[in-house]
Amino acid sequence: MKPIVKGILFAVAMPLLFGFGFSWRDLQRLQGPSPSAVTTLLSGREGGSEVTAVGLFDDTFGKIQKDYVGKVDKTKLKYAGIQGMMGSLGDPHTVFLEPSDAEEFAFETRANFVGIGARLSTDPAGAKVEVVFEGGPADKNGLKPGDVITRVDGLPMSGLEVTDIVSKIRGEEGTIVKLGLLRKGSNAIVTISPKRARVITPTVESAMIPGTSFGRVAVSSFSEPTNGQFQKGIDKLETEGMKGLIIDLRGNGGGLLETAVEMLSRFANDQVVVKMKRREGSVRENRTAPNQARPRNYPVVVLVNEESASASEIFAGCLRDYGIAKLVGEHTYGKASVQEIQPLRDESGAKITIARYYLPVTPDISRKVDEYGAYVSGGLAPDFESKLDPEAEIVFGDIKSDTQLQKAVEVLKKG
Repeated sequence: MKPIVKGILFAVAMPLLFGFGFSWRDLQRLQGPSPSAVTTLLSGREGGSEVTAVGLFDDTFGKIQKDYVGKVDKTKLKYAGIQGMMGSLGDPHTVFLEPSDAEEFAFETRANFVGIGARLSTDPAGAKVEVVFEGGPADKNGLKPGDVITRVDGLPMSGLEVTDIVSKIRGEEGTIVKLGLLRKGSNAIVTISPKRARVITPTVESAMIPGTSFGRVAVSSFSEPTNGQFQKGIDKLETEGMKGLIIDLRGNGGGLLETAVEMLSRFANDQVVVKMKRREGSVRENRTAPNQARPRNYPVVVLVNEESASASEIFAGCLRDYGIAKLVGEHTYGKASVQEIQPLRDESGAKITIARYYLPVTPDISRKVDEYGAYVSGGLAPDFESKLDPEAEIVFGDIKSDTQLQKAVEVLKKG
């Protein structure tokens, strides 16, 4: 038989044989081939419709649970899948928040929680006390900065994350928590038993700078009570005869845009704060309130660094765009986006970037990084650059060691 004839016969026979094999099981049951099976075979789709993301996720999730050789933590698997999905967007600010993280974020935003009134940091023996809130349960029971909490209700805290220790210290209002402490200069364990109470976190510190007629207001975050604390702090300094104001936003990672708008309303009436542009192109403006700006007869300087981000950059950038303040320090982070927390079913949350924002005058401040994630450009450039010596021991707000604060004072003296 000629090769060309063989090829034709093969081309005709193969579909027939394939069709017969494909239908054999149905013919044995005295029924025709399944239309849906044929559709799936020919189209690569299930039931003639596209495979949905939910269907594919559920299918994979089920196969792992059924066949994976090791033990499967369903919750961990589910969260990892969501984190991977959000991570694929390439936006470091669009993230998944597990329930504990979502709760902690809510605490930070409200700056209002039930606890003992202290700010803690990591320590090998437990948690080191950095700040004790004046008038809070911890303060009333003698807790001091520098103390290390080693036991909570009799349980050792060594090796635990600070967030885990904080969650054990927090609890129901009116209940007592027993804390074991290590105190500098003593090897004995000190025990205190503060009663948990509702605490408003101080996010603003204000004081006159020793040896000057200038005041410093340090803002650690833009949370719900920050505006009230900010106004109170400036009012106090003005009554003390302040001749120049330094607003310290170093290390302030931002917070609520609404709070930044409220604080800016003290300085400018009915001015644009930001223009927010969403994906579909719609633009929304946020403006300061009308008729709330207060008279001011002193210059203003804002201290910033690379950890000043988001609402900090909006606040500092607007004061400069309005012609009210000069910026001193180092360039800011460059976070020119707005996030929204969307609650999910199990008290977890999705923090999603919903818009890009633009300042009234300053061009786009979006952060640019290289292939290794190192800073290239973006953020607010200071009017007067001042860098801290990485080898020096510096305390923010201490005029003797804080060289950036010294520079801010120098700028104020020049008017």
